[in-house]
Amino acid sequence: MFGISGPEFLIIILVAVLVIPSRNWPDVARVLARIVRFVRDLVWRITDVSEKIKNQIDLERPIDDLIKTTTDDILSDFSVKRKTVKRPSTKNKKTSGRKK
Repeated sequence: MFGISGPEFLIIILVAVLVIPSRNWPDVARVLARIVRFVRDLVWRITDVSEKIKNQIDLERPIDDLIKTTTDDILSDFSVKRKTVKRPSTKNKKTSGRKK
């Protein structure tokens, strides 16, 4: 829990028992309960939102696939591969004294 091991947690509890007077323990327990309740509610909200996002992405995936395949089909009809003809380069050729 938050990177605290068992012995460290026990030391924190021991220090709290020694530092906080016994008449304040009910108030400390209430505050800790509120904190735990708040964190639990926050975790549930985050989990709920992440599930909604995941579901929305799962719903959009088939539509994205349909758009991609349709677009690919249409573009494949328009694009025809043409043969390229290699032309010899004239820059590197030496001329035999003729001027252009």
